[in-house]
Amino acid sequence: MELLITGGNGLLGHHLIEALHSRGDRVRVLALDGEETRWLEDRSVPVFRGNVCQPDSLDQAIEGADAVLHLAGMMGLWRPLQDYHDVNVSGTENICRAALKAGVSRVVHVSSWTVYGMDLGEICDEEFPLRPFPEPYALTKAGGDEVVQRLIADEGLGAVIVRPGTFFGPHDRLHFARIADRLASRKAVVVGRGDNALPFVYVTDVVQGLLLALDHPAAMGQAFNITNDQPLTQQEFMELTASEIGAQAPRIHVPYVPLYAAGYAAERLAGAIRLHRQPPVTRLGVKLFGTDNRHSIDKARRLLGFEPRVTLPEGIRLAADWYLHRQSVGA
Repeated sequence: MELLITGGNGLLGHHLIEALHSRGDRVRVLALDGEETRWLEDRSVPVFRGNVCQPDSLDQAIEGADAVLHLAGMMGLWRPLQDYHDVNVSGTENICRAALKAGVSRVVHVSSWTVYGMDLGEICDEEFPLRPFPEPYALTKAGGDEVVQRLIADEGLGAVIVRPGTFFGPHDRLHFARIADRLASRKAVVVGRGDNALPFVYVTDVVQGLLLALDHPAAMGQAFNITNDQPLTQQEFMELTASEIGAQAPRIHVPYVPLYAAGYAAERLAGAIRLHRQPPVTRLGVKLFGTDNRHSIDKARRLLGFEPRVTLPEGIRLAADWYLHRQSVGA
């Protein structure tokens, strides 16, 4: 199968490309001008320079592709809502319309668990309404999700929506490495009591879900939660990570409400002084680590045969091995 991956240069793309190559698929990647892609070129992966925000730059990359895996998205950056909208909403529509124009048989769109909102007090399945927390990433991932739903319903787009948990693993500098760095420097704290479930999933289990979404006839036109439904609590995740990297588990518990207020104040200050980097504490970060978030994967089990293969403790061990090696070589 001839496949185009957008955003293939990131954590998920790294593991996805390995899985696709191992089964004999031909892969090409859409990357931004100036984006470092040496590791892709070393693996003989064709790289097409383009931008999901620029529709005219997509035609050559998508021509002749059997399917598109749309991983590209803006996250983890301190940028205005409009910048996020341009990539996560308009960019998603551009890719989908390019796929329709090129006659691509299937688009697999990577959405997010954050589209449902946070701390809902129950296990979320795919029928839950999209009520994201009002911050740029969650709002625009929900917007992109809705764009794909509309194009499926109104224009016959052959697409599947995957809503993964927060994935982590080797090469994860956004989540795991930051947590490990805080633990190693003894700056980590536990938000609230620490008994809340974190919506984490090991990266190769997300890859498994993407491959099922790509291949399975029953997937077409559907949305699926792809995560681990045996979550660790915040306290457990921190303790296991600390143990694996040889650090001390955090002992300080900071109450949720004051920390959330501090995140709000930090965001307001960052906006007032036009700070171009993320403040040290944000409302989204406090919500992610301090609230209970659980998601059902019954639909993916029933229709696709999905089953998490890597337990979260094992995933932490694998990610910690990568982290410690990275520290030892100074990468």
